Amino acid sequence: MPEKPLSSSQTAALLLLMAEAREVSNPELKERYNLTITGDDRKRLNDLKLVESWVRSRSYAHVLTDAGWARAAELFRDGVPSSPRPAGRALEAALRALAAGLHRHLRQTRTSLGEFFALDETGIDDEIDAEIAETDTGEGGPDVESRIREAYRRLADGPNAWVSLTRLRPLLGDASPEEVDGTLRRMIGMPDVHLIPETNQKTLTDEDRRAAVTIGDQPKHLILIGA
Repeated sequence: MPEKPLSSSQTAALLLLMAEAREVSNPELKERYNLTITGDDRKRLNDLKLVESWVRSRSYAHVLTDAGWARAAELFRDGVPSSPRPAGRALEAALRALAAGLHRHLRQTRTSLGEFFALDETGIDDEIDAEIAETDTGEGGPDVESRIREAYRRLADGPNAWVSLTRLRPLLGDASPEEVDGTLRRMIGMPDVHLIPETNQKTLTDEDRRAAVTIGDQPKHLILIGA
């Protein structure tokens, strides 16, 4: 039996999380877009493993999974489906046109969605910085982050040095790969953390590929923590 398509509100949630390209809470979504991901929409996106959600500071926070990024890429490639309801049809048509235009740009420039929507060093305001840095009781909390930072300090051979995740992961003790991946995905939103793919893909070993963390729709192999 074919999978039931996403509703308009679920599609909107998926695209908003893609545009934010980071962990984002319901209060932020409410303030920025007058929209929250709750109830059946959240449950459906979670059940389809397109979005991970957890409670933080008494409200839900959300982030796209790898499958979520893949579904968003499908929407840009195949077109955002129209709604059978007359209300909002013109807005959905405009969104479909924008998605098609962006897909053409990504294809021509060979840019991934993750790269296009990635935040730069100045892309997060002070309020969001503070929210990301606060204690998180969910998977991959501050303890894993502190281990990553300490492992980086031990491996970096100087300021602003790139360190391979292949070398870093063995120093993280009993932290599970899922905890490490979740923490790295949150840390990329911090102004002092940078994760990039290996430029020369031909040099990658199977171990390097296993150690990579996928953010957006692109594997990242190297980390830099610093200015």
